[in-house]
Amino acid sequence: MEEVKTRTQNIDKFRVLSGSWLKIIATAAMLIDHIAAVFLRSDPVALFTVFGRTLTLYALLRGIGRIAFPIYAFLITEGFIHTGDRKRYGISLALFALISEVPWDLVHHDKFFSIASQNVFFTLFLGYLAICMAEKYREKPFIQAAWLIGLLIVSLLLRADYGISGYCFIVFMYALRERELLRAVIGCGFLSSRWKAGLAFIPIALYNGKRGFIRGPVAKYFFYVFYPLHLLVLYLIKVYC
Repeated sequence: MEEVKTRTQNIDKFRVLSGSWLKIIATAAMLIDHIAAVFLRSDPVALFTVFGRTLTLYALLRGIGRIAFPIYAFLITEGFIHTGDRKRYGISLALFALISEVPWDLVHHDKFFSIASQNVFFTLFLGYLAICMAEKYREKPFIQAAWLIGLLIVSLLLRADYGISGYCFIVFMYALRERELLRAVIGCGFLSSRWKAGLAFIPIALYNGKRGFIRGPVAKYFFYVFYPLHLLVLYLIKVYC
């Protein structure tokens, strides 16, 4: 017993990242990803060639960006567990999904509104709602399953970013929250970027369970506002510069 306790304490020494740092890492990775998607897709800059394969700046930056969604999905599960008002948390996700749709469509479809795809806030909201229903009906498995399948169908019909794999990823991140290694293995299998997305589980493994320095409504909602705002700025730069 003492040996297990000592081993746990040794592992905990490496858990140095708060939720605030995870948000910053995910936001920075997302920004890098979107800069590459908007400005480098049509004219990729070659960095070097190894064994006949050329690594472009575009591929490198998009690869870095793959770690953003898994971290955000993880933070959604943490938000569900620790928030003092789950209803308000869900409403915030839904509201910013709607707010972000115009900037998303401008960047990806060059129009104010398109049904071709929806922004990642819809994926996060549907995943969060699935967690809420799974928790509410955990003693009623048939109702629970109906909710989870129904929301999966909604995700498919909406064509939310990351598709049904993103929705399932959030659900499994919550279901396997106490089994870190299995969560990482299964999580990587749900996303198309595989090992690139898997790198996100390194900072997740270093999470210490603390909120960190981002506190108060202004700091909290900055990370909500940043998503539609940076998309709009990137679009304006692309069009007018």
